[in-house]
Amino acid sequence: MTPTADTPADRLVLDAVGVVFGALPADARVAIAFSGGVDSSVLLDAAARAGGASRCIAFHIHHGLSANADEWLVHCAAFAHERDVEFASLHVDVSRSAGLGVEAAARDARYRALDALCAQHGVHTLWLAQHADDQAETVLLQLLRGAGLAGLAAMAPEYLPSGASVTRMRPLLHLLRAQLEQYAHARDLRWIDDESNADTRYARNALRHDVLPGLAVHFPGFRDALARTAAHAASAQRLLDELARIDLQTARGDEEGALRHDALLALDDDRGANLLRYWMRTLGLPAASTARLSDALRQLREIGDGHSLRVDHAGQALRSYRGQVYWEAGDSADPADETALVERTESALVWQGQSVWRVPQWRGTFVFSDANADTPDAIPVDVLTRAPLVARSRRGGERMRSTASGPSRTLKNLFQERGVPSWKRDVPLLFAGDELLFVPLIGVNRSVSAQPASDQSGRWIRIEWREDLTLA
Repeated sequence: MTPTADTPADRLVLDAVGVVFGALPADARVAIAFSGGVDSSVLLDAAARAGGASRCIAFHIHHGLSANADEWLVHCAAFAHERDVEFASLHVDVSRSAGLGVEAAARDARYRALDALCAQHGVHTLWLAQHADDQAETVLLQLLRGAGLAGLAAMAPEYLPSGASVTRMRPLLHLLRAQLEQYAHARDLRWIDDESNADTRYARNALRHDVLPGLAVHFPGFRDALARTAAHAASAQRLLDELARIDLQTARGDEEGALRHDALLALDDDRGANLLRYWMRTLGLPAASTARLSDALRQLREIGDGHSLRVDHAGQALRSYRGQVYWEAGDSADPADETALVERTESALVWQGQSVWRVPQWRGTFVFSDANADTPDAIPVDVLTRAPLVARSRRGGERMRSTASGPSRTLKNLFQERGVPSWKRDVPLLFAGDELLFVPLIGVNRSVSAQPASDQSGRWIRIEWREDLTLA
């Protein structure tokens, strides 16, 4: 049985948690991000005492990065059970792609999993256990990295990230680590000591173990001073965000999620970079360095309204085409223009009524569905059976008629007419034997579909190309 404590630290922690509970609706249910460390153990214990166990649920994320991760999961479930608090967990795989370090990748995976659990369990807020020492470490790290105001603003007591389903709150942000440890000892709590927290190869651990103790001796009030710095930076950042919102309304492009090239370049470099940062946040992209943003603006000014722009960032590529600037999934391994398209292995199919034909080289599927004669991209069924179907890469010079009465035109001209960016033109061409039949983003070649059919069934088939991400 956990003892009842009546110490200054106990009262401070309970008061901090009680104030946050008091600001929520009486029936609000909160989730606690519960790693099992001392900080989250204190938060969960105090939340169950101050608000009642029935209003709390503990979420644990199993990263699998430590050999002890399975034991930690068992400990956390038992800790919550002892307090009659509902418990839920998720296993995640930590991706190390897109240039992210282990810490950043684990943090990203953790928050995505926590958001998923929040949605699944219908909670009102997600509580995080960061405290004043964490805040000081964050501000110092951002200073040492040369971060801008958004970085120096560090951690807010309450915020709703872009794309998140619930508000995140930090009830303990104004309390010291020492006060939380005093609470934990007085309550005789058991917690996990993550061995990675002692590894000073990680920048945060190096600050915690090697730098902050010296600061505490010579500048005992450094935590409060850094917290004030964070508050000033947050205030200034809010003003910059308001300016960016105004600029975004002016520069918003015709395409979803795009900016107008001319409106962006009408801004000076500082204001343009501010807009780019804000725009990227609205799209859920990680922050980019000042150097990368400066390079993007330089390229945008140099290329004019061309489409040769390429700035790679976090698995995305910044593109410019026909007056629109936007991000596309991909990296520098993807083709920058249509002359660099990759020749892929051909695929063949003897069509016998199949509804789908997947071609993995292009990460997509041809879909065949029953249609009427006047349905767009519909052809007589005989066209599909008169010769084997072949999916192959563009080789240059291919021509087709997009309308029955129109002239034969090159695919390049048809793509340009439809405003298809060059990096989207790497699509599989569908042939019936040696005759071009269908081109994704353009449609059916009416030269072939208009030929007399030998089949008298009157059946028509519509052809559609679906990329993997949009295939239902």
